[in-house]
Amino acid sequence: MSVILVTGGSGLVGEAMKWVIENEKDPRYGKKEGEEWVFLSSKEGDLRKESDVKAIFEKYKPTHVIHLAAMVGGLFKNMKYKLDFLRENMMMNENVLWQSKEFKVQKVVSCLSTCIFPDDTTYPIDETMVHNGPPHSSNFGYAHGKRMIDVYNHAYNDQFGCNFTSVIPTNIFGPHDNYNLEGSHVLPGLTHKCYLAKKNNTPFTVMGTGKPLRQFIYSRDLAKLFIWTLREYNEIDPIILSVGEKDEVSIKDVADSIVKALDFQGEYSFDTTKADGQYKKTASNEKLMKYIPDFEFTPFDVAVKESIDWFVENYETARK
Repeated sequence: MSVILVTGGSGLVGEAMKWVIENEKDPRYGKKEGEEWVFLSSKEGDLRKESDVKAIFEKYKPTHVIHLAAMVGGLFKNMKYKLDFLRENMMMNENVLWQSKEFKVQKVVSCLSTCIFPDDTTYPIDETMVHNGPPHSSNFGYAHGKRMIDVYNHAYNDQFGCNFTSVIPTNIFGPHDNYNLEGSHVLPGLTHKCYLAKKNNTPFTVMGTGKPLRQFIYSRDLAKLFIWTLREYNEIDPIILSVGEKDEVSIKDVADSIVKALDFQGEYSFDTTKADGQYKKTASNEKLMKYIPDFEFTPFDVAVKESIDWFVENYETARK
């Protein structure tokens, strides 16, 4: 009997994993016989407190852990609370990984972020570059907190032989996202903005030129790849989970897809007086494709449509 404990189980990726486990027909990703999946929410305990984490491990006795829980936020929040982002993420990671060692968990997969990469780098970024220089100063607290998971994983493996690894997804989107107009990521933020423009019959204005490029991964595709990592990936070094460089899309492509999915007929423009942010952060998925070359990503337009349909249907209860 395997007990897979998912921290941050009620967030964007946790909800997608729940969906895949319940609905996926392909046995490579779907629920297997003899597996019990436990999706933790913050109501079950505070992962920053060692006593809470120990009690959770004693209650569920996990054999495997997928560690998604983190303190996250947008650019402004990251700039303002650098120490909070560093400390709180370090405390969570310290407690989850130590208890995983203490309870002899067979494998842990933790979630990192592309923001951990050095600010001064060459593109495409790959897994070997994680520690090649400081991350961007705007979110160095969060980035170092996440980077340290990789350091921990190697130290636990060296000293205790633990099978702890990590994954680095690119920009995640999907059902159960955070649609807050101020602090959300670009795709859910623009979705909510366009939804309101349609509802109120007002113009839909996108900040910036729309030219920056991003790699987006649908949360349900990412969930499948997380499950694959748990079952089949045997390195301690992290692995980037992303669509390929050829599937990079511009912010204008994102906005166009949203307009199409919501059937928005009103005035639609770009405010080019506003800053664009980083032009690109291209990541290589070459390592992933060597392992699982036949993986099929959901086409971007289809994934956006499914995400927006979910948002419209769940508008009253969605995080916003």
